[in-house]
Amino acid sequence: MSGTATLYVIGTPIGNLEDISYRAVRVLGEVDALACEDTRRTRTLLDRYEIRRPATVFSLHEHNEDRAAKRVLDLLDAGSSVGMCSDAGMPLINDPGFLTVQAAIEAGHLVVAIPGPTAAATALAVAGLPTSSFTFKGFAPRKQGKRQRFLSEEAESEHTLVLYESPHRIGALLQDALAVLGDRSACVCLELTKKFETVQRGSLSTLCELHADAVPKGEITVVIAGNHRKWKRSVAAAGEPPPP
Repeated sequence: MSGTATLYVIGTPIGNLEDISYRAVRVLGEVDALACEDTRRTRTLLDRYEIRRPATVFSLHEHNEDRAAKRVLDLLDAGSSVGMCSDAGMPLINDPGFLTVQAAIEAGHLVVAIPGPTAAATALAVAGLPTSSFTFKGFAPRKQGKRQRFLSEEAESEHTLVLYESPHRIGALLQDALAVLGDRSACVCLELTKKFETVQRGSLSTLCELHADAVPKGEITVVIAGNHRKWKRSVAAAGEPPPP
C-alpha cells in the first residue's frame, strides 16, 4: 500500500469463512506485513480466498504482545502498512491488540478498522432480548466466588448482559447467574455461524436444566436480560412470561 503507514485492525470470520468482507480480502492482500494471533488460522483464510501472503507474517498474541507491538511500530516507522488479525472476529474485542493500537496511536500512526463479525453482536441479534443497551464483559472468572461477585456487579443494571464461556463451565455459569440475578430470560448461543450452530432461549432455570450434565463443543456466548423495570412491568401487565 502506498501513502501514510497504517495499522489495519482487520475483522475476520468467527466461524463461517463466507462472512469475510470484500474490503477485508482486499486489505489483507495489500498490506506489507501481517501480525496474527495464530498464523495458521490466518493462513487458512488467505488460502481460502487466494490472497497473496505478505513477505512479513508474525505472531501477535496475549503472551508476546509487548514484543510484537514493538515490531509493528518498527514496520510502521519504516513506512510499511501492517494488518492485525485475531483468531476470529475483531481484534481487541476479548482478543489481543489493545497494546499495539495504543502504541501506534501514541506514535502518531494512522489506525484504521476493517469491520468484521463478533460473537457478542451476533448473539445479540438472535437472542430476542433488548439490544438498545448492553454490557459486554467477556469471560467470567473461573472460580465460583469470583464469578458470583462478577455477576453481582450487574444485578441492578438495566442493560442486557453478554458473556463468553467455555463448554466445561457453562453449566456453572448459568447456575451462578440464576442464583445471583434471579430467573431472568436468557439465551445460550453455541457454535455461531458454524455448521452446528445452536441457539437456546428460555429462562435461566430452564437453561440450567439443559446444561446440568451436558458439555457442548465449541465457543459459547451467553445473553442475559437486564434488570429493566419498564420492560418487566410491560410483561407483567400482559400477564405473560418474559419473551424467550
